[in-house]
Amino acid sequence: MSDKVIITCALNGVLTDPKQHAVPVTPAEMAAEARRAFEAGAAMMHIHLRNQGEGKGHLPSWDPALSAEVQAAIRAACPGVIINHTSGVVGPNYQGALDCIAATKPEVAACNAGSLNYLKVKSDGSWAWPPHLFDNPVEKVKAYLDVMIASRSLPEFECFDTGIVRCVEMFRRAGLYGGPLQYNFVMGVESGMPADPDLLPILLKLKAPDSNWQVTAIGRASIWPLHRRCAELGGHLRTGLEDTFYKSDGEKVTSNGQLIAEIAATARAAGRTIASPAEARAILKIA
Repeated sequence: MSDKVIITCALNGVLTDPKQHAVPVTPAEMAAEARRAFEAGAAMMHIHLRNQGEGKGHLPSWDPALSAEVQAAIRAACPGVIINHTSGVVGPNYQGALDCIAATKPEVAACNAGSLNYLKVKSDGSWAWPPHLFDNPVEKVKAYLDVMIASRSLPEFECFDTGIVRCVEMFRRAGLYGGPLQYNFVMGVESGMPADPDLLPILLKLKAPDSNWQVTAIGRASIWPLHRRCAELGGHLRTGLEDTFYKSDGEKVTSNGQLIAEIAATARAAGRTIASPAEARAILKIA
């Protein structure tokens, strides 16, 4: 196990509403939040793009020009930082995501590795949102991988369930991708894998042995034992306003920097040291 841990900050996400939570929307806001996370120990920034129209910041954007502007602002604020670009789109029209990756060539890009019924039921038995399928069939995964390979972007394989973890190695065996493997175990989505630390040893048995891995933990205070166990087992760490709004003591945060400071402290308590962006590139085998 390497003592070096890569910390990723998920700056804003796609579902978080800036009218309700302090998520960054504009390039300047993204850069300022990235700087706070960078100073606290994040070597990588996972970004989503938001509609820049007045009152439309809760809506996604797939404008390559905006993507380039956001990335430039973040890099200016955080010298050497690694950009991790989202690609997740529900439905068959995902050309915008492909265009953003092809145009901007981020060093890392999310590659959702399988489909998930996206569900949540409220205490009264009603749906928290209309049930829908986050569809990622093989032909969609291949389209993402093709553009990532052409752009020299490292795919980060997002795995929402155990079967999806097993699929990643199949993609490699089937010739869809032959480069370094980076798994992201997404845990805490209501209809996916629970945010349970006891699940991690099973996931580590299912992943390819020659690979890096991290955990994305979705939820409130209960996610912090999962982060701690991830650090103890040698995984890399991620948090940010896309994933949670709460520190381990239940306090609601106002900035990504507060979350990154706590997860960095969690890593150090597990005996790990925080990787710089250059060290992170070496671990992930990216140029």
